[in-house]
Amino acid sequence: MTDRVFNVLFLCTGNSARSILAESALNKLGEGRFRGYSAGSFPKGAVNPDALRLLERIGYPTEGLHSKSWEEFSVPDAPVMDFVFTVCDDAAGETCPVWPGHPMTAHWGIEDPSHVEGNDIERERAFVTALRYLENRIKLFMALPFDQLDVMALRAHVREIGQGEGASNRRGDAA
Repeated sequence: MTDRVFNVLFLCTGNSARSILAESALNKLGEGRFRGYSAGSFPKGAVNPDALRLLERIGYPTEGLHSKSWEEFSVPDAPVMDFVFTVCDDAAGETCPVWPGHPMTAHWGIEDPSHVEGNDIERERAFVTALRYLENRIKLFMALPFDQLDVMALRAHVREIGQGEGASNRRGDAA
């Protein structure tokens, strides 16, 4: 396995729930080999409180999490991304900036837990489910033999991961 640290950007429209969950999960599960970031095409300006409560309850990192524009990652002094994954169907259909370093992209769409209406238990269930789907994708991604795959095989694998259980869009289009 390579000693390289891979930078991964998770994109969503509002950058308040799914992409935030994915950023925190990768930073917790990534064991120093992966660094997660998140952003949105039209950030809401605040992280969904249900997302923060869940992350804090399970001991995932929340420090520094904030809703921000994807433009922060397209400027010359931004961290260079190795992978960019869209986690909502709206962001997947938008024209993304040109990312420095030309990272590999894929769509890992899942339903938006913040759209679930109901009591606290129903909303929490939606966020737990979304996080579970994201964790499953992240674990499959981290298990890939990066140093043994050529670019085409790696691209196929990261796109296939997005088609797993809970996929909101089975098109398989890249971001």
